[in-house]
Amino acid sequence: MNKPLKWLEWAKQIQAVAQTGLAYSRDVYDLERFEQLRALSVEIMREYTNVETELLTALFAGEDGYATPKVDVRGVIFQENQILLVREKAEGEWSLPGGWADIGLSPSEIAVKEVREESGFVVTPTRLLAVLDNLKHNPPGPYHVYKIFIACEITGGEAAEGVETSGVQFFAEDDLPALSQIRNTDEQIRLMFELMRHPDKAPVWD
Repeated sequence: MNKPLKWLEWAKQIQAVAQTGLAYSRDVYDLERFEQLRALSVEIMREYTNVETELLTALFAGEDGYATPKVDVRGVIFQENQILLVREKAEGEWSLPGGWADIGLSPSEIAVKEVREESGFVVTPTRLLAVLDNLKHNPPGPYHVYKIFIACEITGGEAAEGVETSGVQFFAEDDLPALSQIRNTDEQIRLMFELMRHPDKAPVWD
C-alpha cells in the first residue's frame, strides 16, 4: 500500500479549499485570499517536484467548482489467461486501456470508449472488478482519483494503436512489462489476474 507524502496531501487539500472557495464565494476579499491559497499550493508542488510553476498553475486553474476526486476508468480484458495492455506514448510504459471519466457517459460506456480508442478492440462490459483510491495504492500525483476497473469481453475490432498509445499487446502474469504506475500498479494488475481466476468473487473496493 502506498503511503502518501504529507506535503503533497497538504498541497492538494489547500488547492481543494481554494477551488471550492473560488466557486462559491462572492466577497472580493475572500476571492483574493482563495487565489493566494491556490498560488501557495502551486508553490508547494513546484518546490518538491520538477514541474514548472506555469504548468502547475494552468493545471490547477483548469479545475473549478466544488473540489471532488476525479474518476479514472480502466477496461480489463483477458484472452487465454493474458491481460490486454497498451503502451502509453507519454512515457513509453504500459497500462490497462482507460482514462478520465467523461460527462454524459456511464462508467461502463467510458470503458467501452477508451478500450476502442486506445486498443482498437470493440468490447462489452461484463463485471465490475474494483473501485480503488489512488491515495492508498498509486504513486503520488496532483489529483485525488477513484479508479474503476471493469471487466470486458472482446466482441469485434482488431489490435490498433491510438492517438495516445504506441502498442497493444496481451501479457502473461509472469511476463508483465514496465507499467505506468500512476495509472495502474503491479499490485493492481495482479489483483485483476486474481479476480479473473475467481469470477464469483465480489468487487474489491476501498
